[in-house]
Amino acid sequence: MTYTLEQLASDIHGTLKADAGISGKQAVCQHVSKALKDQDFILTHMSERGPDDDPREVLYEDPDLGFCICAHVYNNKALGEPHDHGPSWAIYGQASGSTDMTDWRIVEKGEGDKPTLVVPEKTYTLVPGDAHFYEVGAVHSPRREEPTNLLRIEGQNLDNVERSNIEAEEAAEA
Repeated sequence: MTYTLEQLASDIHGTLKADAGISGKQAVCQHVSKALKDQDFILTHMSERGPDDDPREVLYEDPDLGFCICAHVYNNKALGEPHDHGPSWAIYGQASGSTDMTDWRIVEKGEGDKPTLVVPEKTYTLVPGDAHFYEVGAVHSPRREEPTNLLRIEGQNLDNVERSNIEAEEAAEA
């Protein structure tokens, strides 16, 4: 039986309503993983984008809790810089392809125009079915060498959220 977007949204809403803390968000990963294992869900919500299309599409925004369910479709490789999600948490769920994700450690907090400096801490690979939670302030960077689809849950819509000014320590020294 197909897992629908409406069911996913309802499951996430119910989970976060019962527990908005870290354990609740980690429990949301199970719902995301369920959606990622449903090929009908993936085919319905992660269709190929045109070369000029934004790879990110908001599929659902919860009117009560504010979280968003977003499809990300990358037709080519995509190399992300170290970043956080500002005041929001996020869950990355791998639908197809793979993503090498690097977690970064803050070595110097930035102020004003001075960026926060980070160094890589660990790298791991997300494969189809994996869902990974990033708490507010967690710095990470994705590397996708091939076409990739993912589902990202955002604690709030990141369309107009200002993110931190972050640079890899090596880049800042160059």
